[in-house]
Amino acid sequence: MTLDQITAFLWVARLGGFRKAAEQLHLTQPAISTRIAKLEEELATPLFERDGSGLTLTRQGTLLLSYARQMLFVQDEIRKHVADTAGLTGLFRIGASETIAQSWLPDFLKAFSAVYPRINIDLTVDISTDLRESLLTRRLDLALLMGPVSEFSVENIALPPFDLHWYCAADSAPVDLATTPVISFSAKTRPYRELMTLLARHVSPSVRVFTSTSLSASLQIIAAGSAVGPFPRALAGKLIAEGRIIEFDPGLSVSPLAFTASYLGEPRNFLAEDGAVIALQAAKEWQAMN
Repeated sequence: MTLDQITAFLWVARLGGFRKAAEQLHLTQPAISTRIAKLEEELATPLFERDGSGLTLTRQGTLLLSYARQMLFVQDEIRKHVADTAGLTGLFRIGASETIAQSWLPDFLKAFSAVYPRINIDLTVDISTDLRESLLTRRLDLALLMGPVSEFSVENIALPPFDLHWYCAADSAPVDLATTPVISFSAKTRPYRELMTLLARHVSPSVRVFTSTSLSASLQIIAAGSAVGPFPRALAGKLIAEGRIIEFDPGLSVSPLAFTASYLGEPRNFLAEDGAVIALQAAKEWQAMN
């Protein structure tokens, strides 16, 4: 019995199929099948029942699953506390929202690489709804997104929020939200839904609203005088310094953007755990300096 066999068994049990386990472990499906077959042969008992609907654990498989979790937990503890992190290799998949990508993400990547210099990083920048889906389908190890992710399998570490301020072009006349288009985050986000409710209640249900998945493009649109909108000051600093946009108060207060470092808690991923802690520290340090 080997750890590779136990790891293969755990992922097949967790994901419910050989193909998905192979994708997770970056192996071929025959390789996973061989490991499971050898494990069943050594234990002299079937671990899965195979039928038209998929795989289910046998009674002995369910018993092994408990031990497998304990074994891999100990393996992770050894790697985390005993192994030299400078020698660890592998691929770490990170997803980040654009707000984070344009603020403290570079500091986080620098700090993470200092601890794990030989870990390769695959970075995705996307809207939070898509990052959430990628995390839940195990295409990401760590997601830095508007959270928390309300799933029992997900661990969330709260990150410093971003206050939202209203911006318009520097040469704009006094802004009337009833006649001036408002540009916002993607229609699939909480800030968009909240903004639409505020505008409908306090201005008019017919306010023109533009949406964009690109915050940098949205701010450029504001600078051009085509719209106004609420965005994090951290992203607006360059355009403010250039004298192209200014803050204004329309009398509508939008809630800060709440972010989390989120990762799946089962099976355990100590890189994701460490990454979330490093992200929190990087975010706090960046916020203290900006």
